[in-house]
Amino acid sequence: MSSLRALLMDYGGVLSDTPELAGLVTRARAAGIATALVSDAHAVPDRIAALFDVVVLGPALGARKPDPEVFRRTAAALGVTAAECVVVDDQPGNLRGARAAGAVTVRHHDQETTVFEVEVLLALPPR
Repeated sequence: MSSLRALLMDYGGVLSDTPELAGLVTRARAAGIATALVSDAHAVPDRIAALFDVVVLGPALGARKPDPEVFRRTAAALGVTAAECVVVDDQPGNLRGARAAGAVTVRHHDQETTVFEVEVLLALPPR
């Protein structure tokens, strides 16, 4: 069983460019994985926000990506530690911040790779 219990995803460059990844979030939640959208955007479409347990936009937590504190505080809002989180982002700097917080990271390049890596890390059944 995986010690990873939460999925934190970026919007810009990830869900904004690959809306098909919304299905991955839905599958993770159905499997009991806590989910959070973590974005520097000031707004996201309601249909995207509704997919997540927690939505963190801009400096809502008093810090912004890539500050590791953003990932620690988001994890705490989900009731987990950063070390129990998989963070998906397309920006290397943001991933470095997530890693510094203790999270496992997935750099989004394309849908197929991101879905596969998250499935493996969170022990989700394949589609």
